[in-house]
Amino acid sequence: MKSLALPLILVLLAGCAAGPRIDTRYSSRSQDSRVQYIVLHYTSEDLPGSLRQLTQGEVSSHYLIDAKPATIYRLVEEDHRAWHAGNSQWRGRTWLNASSIGIELVNLGYLDTPNGRLWYPYPSEQIDALIVLLKDIVKRHGLGPDAIIGHSDIAPLRKVDPGPLFPWKRLAEAGLVVWPDARRVAELQARYAVQLPDVAWFQEQLARHGYALERHGVLDAETRRIMAAFQMKYRPARFDGEPDAETAALLATLNETG
Repeated sequence: MKSLALPLILVLLAGCAAGPRIDTRYSSRSQDSRVQYIVLHYTSEDLPGSLRQLTQGEVSSHYLIDAKPATIYRLVEEDHRAWHAGNSQWRGRTWLNASSIGIELVNLGYLDTPNGRLWYPYPSEQIDALIVLLKDIVKRHGLGPDAIIGHSDIAPLRKVDPGPLFPWKRLAEAGLVVWPDARRVAELQARYAVQLPDVAWFQEQLARHGYALERHGVLDAETRRIMAAFQMKYRPARFDGEPDAETAALLATLNETG
């Protein structure tokens, strides 16, 4: 009896160590990916500095894309949370680290000079690599054309990346993001040039688009920063946070589409 008892105990212990047996023959149809957004950033560093910051610091990102040569590094598995978004909000979701994939682009951001702020451009091959990666992620996670956003969208009061030189329109041409129809924008701009909506209207439209802001009808510093973030993305030639007919037309057109 003793000779039989020991092997039996060892088998039972081995089963416990391996964890529970789970039957995976059935799968619920009511499910989707935990990933709801892809957030784009620039690193403000060169490649060595970016890798050091994202692998040894307190921030992280799922992917890092170098400029030349365009190389995609995966630093965090997609089923893990990366610390790239921080205090953030978009379309009612908060703290987007838990529901997003972060992509950092090696780019120095900007340089403040006596003649104003100079922004660093993105090499075409780096954006080509980004588009390939985005198409792959979007397909695997079943994401729509409103899922790709910038850090300045989700944290406009403290972040400006990926900046005014990031080519959002190229992503639109690749079918990855929604872009305002130029004809409709021109039509609405002519209308708003005659009668510009009040500040409360702009706040309502910005909130409808996705930004988190108070709707109190006052053109305060917060409203200006958020409006500037929107302008930087869709009208990068001028992003002063000032409400005008073109900004109104862009907002209205995009919200019609959405």
